[in-house]
Amino acid sequence: MKNILLIQSSPRGPESYSQRVADSIVNEIKNRNPSTTVTFRDLAEDPLPHVGPAFISALSAMPEELTAEQSDALASSDALIEELQTADIVVLAVPMHNFGFPSTLEAWIDHVVRAGRTFTYSEGGPEGLLKGKLLILVLASGGVYSNGPAKQLDFQEPYLRAVLGFIGLTDIEIVRVEGVAMSAIGADKAVATATAHSREILARAA
Repeated sequence: MKNILLIQSSPRGPESYSQRVADSIVNEIKNRNPSTTVTFRDLAEDPLPHVGPAFISALSAMPEELTAEQSDALASSDALIEELQTADIVVLAVPMHNFGFPSTLEAWIDHVVRAGRTFTYSEGGPEGLLKGKLLILVLASGGVYSNGPAKQLDFQEPYLRAVLGFIGLTDIEIVRVEGVAMSAIGADKAVATATAHSREILARAA
């Protein structure tokens, strides 16, 4: 049995190109493994609070010293981390916003990148604790950022590789849904190309 954590971050919901391709990936995995379970988190429909004073102060407080507000802040983070810990495959559906990604996804990252829970410090430096999982990043954009003159403006892939690799998610596959706003490519072709690429990835991982 495989456990999938599917995280969608586009405010376009079901109309999102990243979500459409991410859904096809999850369905393909389920077809290959009928007993697969899926945990779905929609960061656009149900956004997380940005971390605030209660969360920050709770990180250095002793358990018996926590206020109710601090406990609630940590409980939310703990639940998100548990979703990651129990997942075998993590699928992130990410639209490009201003060369980056939605702030709702950044809020999720701030909750799950947590010392002692998802990474630790050793004599050799920081070590991620969420190892042995496959991370599939479905990155959608109006233009083409994987190569060419716009590549230098892509702050999606480099940052997500770095921050999620920091917590141990280093087995990363990239599925790009790019050029959806370009007449030479368009949404239908971009989605079809991305879906075909994702099937190649899953065939290799099987």
